[in-house]
Amino acid sequence: MKRTVGNYPVIVHADPSAGFWVECPVFEGCYSQGKTIDEALKNIQEAIELCREEAPKKKVASPHEIGIHFVRA
Repeated sequence: MKRTVGNYPVIVHADPSAGFWVECPVFEGCYSQGKTIDEALKNIQEAIELCREEAPKKKVASPHEIGIHFVRA
């Protein structure tokens, strides 16, 4: 079976005590961490692959349904 590849949005958060943590809002509960941004991104890539395997069993948002907005406050 041929595996499809897609682009997924991720959000990177700085954590002063542990490096970075990153989440993928397309998959509920899909997050990872790393000491560097590069390590965190590599780890979330693996987490996304695992979430994709579980996707038929879970509610998944379309990457096109997610937008980034900025609010001035």
